[in-house]
Amino acid sequence: MQTSNTITNFLLAIILLLVVLIGYIVYQLIQSRKAKEIAEKNFYLLEMKVNDLQLETLESKLNPHLFKNILNSIQSHAYQTYFALDKLANVLDYILYESKKKLVTPKEEIEFALNLIEINKIKISPLFELKVKTIIGEDEKLYDQPLLAPLISIDLIENAFKHADIQNADAFISVIFEFKDNHFSLTVSNKISDKKVLKKERSGIGNTTLEQRLKIIYKNQFKLDKFVENDIYIAHLKINLLEYKTQMLTTG
Repeated sequence: MQTSNTITNFLLAIILLLVVLIGYIVYQLIQSRKAKEIAEKNFYLLEMKVNDLQLETLESKLNPHLFKNILNSIQSHAYQTYFALDKLANVLDYILYESKKKLVTPKEEIEFALNLIEINKIKISPLFELKVKTIIGEDEKLYDQPLLAPLISIDLIENAFKHADIQNADAFISVIFEFKDNHFSLTVSNKISDKKVLKKERSGIGNTTLEQRLKIIYKNQFKLDKFVENDIYIAHLKINLLEYKTQMLTTG
């Protein structure tokens, strides 16, 4: 009799376990379906924003096809890349709306650039060394004032991801944002191959579009240095926003 009760209890325990397991599986399926629906909806909205972007004329080299490629690459990994979809939405909003402004705050531009970096991370291995650092000084009043040209950080960051020697075991990309003493600074460095070093040297290293924008907007209140050292390409941009603000107030 005792043996029979033991067997009955054992069977009941198994049945209960199966019920719980089935319930868990059903719950996960429902959650997965909801996640898929949300991802598909976000993908559609982002695709519409890309189409809007293609109709806009921007003072930037940022190619709308870049976003289409990213969308295609992350669509098949909707659950794992929901975070990236969110970042992409922020980037598109910034380009479509904030970039129409003559000036944005350093805080807004840095936040945009950080989102752009997160999107570019999709294209590289998780093992790739990517170092991002933000240094903001204390009591920097100009940090929240519209004094920075929108999209000013795109060229240097995109250039690093485009030309980094990602196949090299020693490869890396380093991006440092700094706002101290009323100066905005962006330093981007990355390991490049010997062939790319030669190509960059012949092409003058970098794009002239950024320099042209800087000269028009900031006159002599900025400094842009680009050079190659030990197969490491380094670009450093520094803008004196206090002098620029003073000039704006003086000229009216």
